[in-house]
Amino acid sequence: MKPAFSTVACPTWTLDEVARRASEWGYLGVDLRTFGSGSSMLACDPVLTAAEKVRAMFGAGGVEPMCLSTSIRYDDPISPPVLGRTFLFDQESSVRESKSVIDAAVTLECPFVRVFGFEIIGQEKRVSAIARIAERLSKALDYARSSGVSLVLENGGSFRTAAEMMEIIDELDHPLLAAAYSLPIAAAAGESIGNGVNVLGERLVIAKVKDMSRGVPCLLGQGDLHAQDSIRALAAAGFKGWIVYEHDAAWLGTGTQGGRIEGVDTAAALAHAARCLYEWAGHRRIESHPGSVVGRR
Repeated sequence: MKPAFSTVACPTWTLDEVARRASEWGYLGVDLRTFGSGSSMLACDPVLTAAEKVRAMFGAGGVEPMCLSTSIRYDDPISPPVLGRTFLFDQESSVRESKSVIDAAVTLECPFVRVFGFEIIGQEKRVSAIARIAERLSKALDYARSSGVSLVLENGGSFRTAAEMMEIIDELDHPLLAAAYSLPIAAAAGESIGNGVNVLGERLVIAKVKDMSRGVPCLLGQGDLHAQDSIRALAAAGFKGWIVYEHDAAWLGTGTQGGRIEGVDTAAALAHAARCLYEWAGHRRIESHPGSVVGRR
């Protein structure tokens, strides 16, 4: 497994600080959260900086910008059902947004863009929701053709388990559609991580892990989400893709308070998580001087 962390942990850090610290702690990649051009949510949103500068920052430390993670979802209802499809409803908004992020990923030389399917609405039949989601997602995938970028579908909403994600993936059967598997979401839905990895098979390229104590983010391995067991299950299943640590500072309004959550400093949480990820995955971590890449399989 290749360790990475998500920039939801560090909303006030610059991209230069993200890249430098990732290298110091031994992360091989960073999952870059983006809200698109013009957003002020994250100081480290990569689309706010020239692509060549971003590539240089990460390249200097040997760290890969491995994914652009978005909020894009393809489940907006068509209302009214017939006229909305023909005249009124903008069916292409999520597709246009996808195209914009794919273009950004190309300039950043970032191999993945994270998206969601998300919700089945009201009393809608599951097959109808999947068809609507797949129709829009297929247009984004067609745009990504020959770009070097793949879309990764993350579990959540009405598609929390591996089997539920595969309903969408199988519907499309597209070579550029892969899976990002949030271990806490799957576990909360009652899924065995080992079974989920087997269901996703070669489609699984990113796994995501976090830890919480009574609903509040905490140091990895010190909460209620059995993070250590999940990562060891990944390792036992032979997963060799990216394992992304998430520490949800950006969602809790802590960005203006030094990046602290209940006394947990962001830098301390990320450094601690790097050590845990190497240890639990059974990899050797080599300590070295700051500024170098210190972790290797």
